[in-house]
Amino acid sequence: MMTPREQMMWVFGGIVALLAIASLVGAILGKRARSESSRATIDNLQARVNAWWIMTAVLAITFALGETATLIVFGLVSFFALREFITLTPTRRSDYLPLVLAFYVILPAQYLLIAYDQYGTFAIFIPVYGFLLLPTAATFAGDTHEFLERTAKLQWATMITVYCISYAPALLLLRIPGYEDSGALLLVYLLLIVQLSDVLQYVFGKLFGRTKLAPLVSPSKTWEGLIGGGIAATLIGGALAWITPFTWLQAVAISFVIVVMGVLGGLTLSAMKRSLGAKDWGVMIEGHGGMLDRMDSVSFAAPVFFHIVRFFFT
Repeated sequence: MMTPREQMMWVFGGIVALLAIASLVGAILGKRARSESSRATIDNLQARVNAWWIMTAVLAITFALGETATLIVFGLVSFFALREFITLTPTRRSDYLPLVLAFYVILPAQYLLIAYDQYGTFAIFIPVYGFLLLPTAATFAGDTHEFLERTAKLQWATMITVYCISYAPALLLLRIPGYEDSGALLLVYLLLIVQLSDVLQYVFGKLFGRTKLAPLVSPSKTWEGLIGGGIAATLIGGALAWITPFTWLQAVAISFVIVVMGVLGGLTLSAMKRSLGAKDWGVMIEGHGGMLDRMDSVSFAAPVFFHIVRFFFT
């Protein structure tokens, strides 16, 4: 039986192999492209693959360094995602104190609670104490102009970018009988299913897409892409059951839930972008947009996946 370290090496070896194939295919298609539209599509594909090389390397190094490094990296992910959200959301000078609290008190406190394995506190810290603290701090500025809208935006931003994303590294805390010291594999599993679902929906949509899923919210998404990519990602999740404490059937069911929540997260945050008049949350990752464009699906999938595993397997 393989050790968690050996399993991790096999998983990342498979990811590297897939990226190598994708890079080769992209190079071949790039040489064969003739029209401007096809070249633009291939260029976008190659930019996405190049970005995945970098993200895979960062994740590999992070996991090799251990739980503390993983928490720090995801804390930075939350920081950049929150900054992108706030950048697109109008704020006023009177919002300075709540913003400082969100970035420099609530965010690090949430990750510290996870680091010290304080599940009972980190599960309610932001939804209860954070949600009460932020509007209270805004009150002292004495600015009532669109107070409810401003407060709700900051609360929602903190919820999505800090609270929800923090559940991904919180998987490292789960102690599953017979699966000790393998929390990092659960985190890899979550990220793989979410990101493969996004990629496969994109591929199936490009190949077979005809019917728009939500044209006003996400014009590029199609029902064909959703169904084809979702089924493929779910089956891959079942095939990866060997790195989890799940049986094949359990892995298929859980992967299906991850795919569904990822789709809902992507659509919901796309609706927010449209309401703010933006195509992407940022430009941090070439070919992918901003940090939140990569983490939108994770933000919805991570808390649900965490609680499924905690309830049924710990």
